[in-house]
Amino acid sequence: MTIHIERVSLPLTSPLIIAALLFSTSACSNPSTVNTSNETVEYKEAQASDADVQVSDAQVSIDKPDFTTKAIATFDEPWAMTALPSTDSKAPKLLVTQKTGELFIVDTATGNKSKVEGVPTVAYGGQGGLGDIIVSPDFATSNTVYLSYAEAGTGSDSNKFGAKVIKATLSGLETATPILQDIMPIWQQSPKVTGQGHYSHRLLFSPDGRYLYISSGERQDKDPAQDMNGNLGKIIRLSPDGNTPTDNPFTDNEIAKQFWTIGHRNVLGMAFDDSGQLWAHEMGPKGGDEFNIIEKGNNYGWPMVSNGRNYSGLDIPDHDTKPEFVAPKITWTPVISPSAMSIYAAGTHNDFPSWQGNALISGLSSKALIVVGINDDNTAAERYRYDMGERVRSVLAVDGQVWTLEDGNDAQLLRLSPK
Repeated sequence: MTIHIERVSLPLTSPLIIAALLFSTSACSNPSTVNTSNETVEYKEAQASDADVQVSDAQVSIDKPDFTTKAIATFDEPWAMTALPSTDSKAPKLLVTQKTGELFIVDTATGNKSKVEGVPTVAYGGQGGLGDIIVSPDFATSNTVYLSYAEAGTGSDSNKFGAKVIKATLSGLETATPILQDIMPIWQQSPKVTGQGHYSHRLLFSPDGRYLYISSGERQDKDPAQDMNGNLGKIIRLSPDGNTPTDNPFTDNEIAKQFWTIGHRNVLGMAFDDSGQLWAHEMGPKGGDEFNIIEKGNNYGWPMVSNGRNYSGLDIPDHDTKPEFVAPKITWTPVISPSAMSIYAAGTHNDFPSWQGNALISGLSSKALIVVGINDDNTAAERYRYDMGERVRSVLAVDGQVWTLEDGNDAQLLRLSPK
C-alpha cells in the first residue's frame, strides 16, 4: 500500500513576526541562580504568561482535526515513554520512566503497570533523575534498552552531577517481575558540574539503527556549549556500543570526536522525519525556543546568539547578526517550553492522516500539543496547537496512534482518538 505523505507550505513570517514582539517569562530556571530544589527549578520551568497558549489565526489550519482523550494510567513525575515492538495489531505496551527512579511497563489495553526492577540509583532533584528510555533496533532478538539518568559525583566531584547513559537487557517481559540485567555504561557528561538543570539526555537511534544520538545540555552554564574540551551543550553521535564513529566531524581531541553538532542550550526533543532528516527542538532563555534542522558539524550558536534574551533583561545578539551560526527554522517567543517530539507516520492505524510527516511537540508552560509542518525544502512552520489544559511532558506517535503524557504528580497517560 502506498501512503500519501502530506507536506504543508504555510507562511513562516506573520506568526513569527508577531511573536518576536512579545516576551514571556522563563522557559526554565535562571542559569545565574540555579537552585537544586526540585520544586523551585520545576516551577520556574513552568512559568508562562497567558500569551503562551494563544495562537494567531494564521497558525490555524482549516483541516485541524479534533480528538478526544482517554486516560490509561497515572504516574508521579513521569519524564519519557517509548513503545515496545509489536508484531500484531494489539494495543502497544509502553515503557514509562519517572524522574524519581522508577521504570514501568504499561499495558495500554488495560492500564496495568508493571514496575521494572534493577534500575540504577539516580540523582533525583531539580530537572534531574531518571530520564529517557528507548529500545534497541534489534530489541526483538536482544531485549536491549537504553536509559539516561542524572548521576551524582563522588570524591573530587562530590556535590556535582551529570547525565549518564546505559544499555541493559530487559528480562522477564511476560512475568510480574521484569528486571534490568547486564547493565553496561555507554556515555556520560563531562565534566560533572554543580546544579541540577539542563541535562537534556534525550536518546535516539538513526533510522538504519547504526548510530545512537544523545543530546547533552549545557547544564545552565552557557559557555560549555562552545567548549571543545567538554561534551556539554552538544549533540553526541556514537555507535550502539558507545564507541565513536570515525566519520564524526570534529577531531580537536578525543572527547570532541563524540560531537555531531555544538552550540546547544537544552535539547529535549529529537526525531528523524520521513526523509531521514534529523530535527531537534531546544529551550531558549527568556524567549527564543527553537526548532532546528540538525546537520553534521554545525554550530547552533548558543550562548553567542539567541532569539531570546538573558533573564537579567540584557539582550543577546539575534541569529541574523552572526550568520556563521546556524539559525533555527522556527523560534517561539512567547515560549512553548518544548519537552519531547515525535514524527507522525501512519501504520496499522491512521488516526490523524492530516498529521502525516508532521512533528508533534509537547509543551510544558504552553500546556499544549503543537503540530509543526515540515516542507520538502526543509523549511518548517507551526500549523496549529491544542490546549491540553495541563503541562505536557511527552508525546509519542506509535503505528498511527498518538499518546501524550502529562507532567508532575498524578500525571495522566492519555490516548488521543479522532472524533
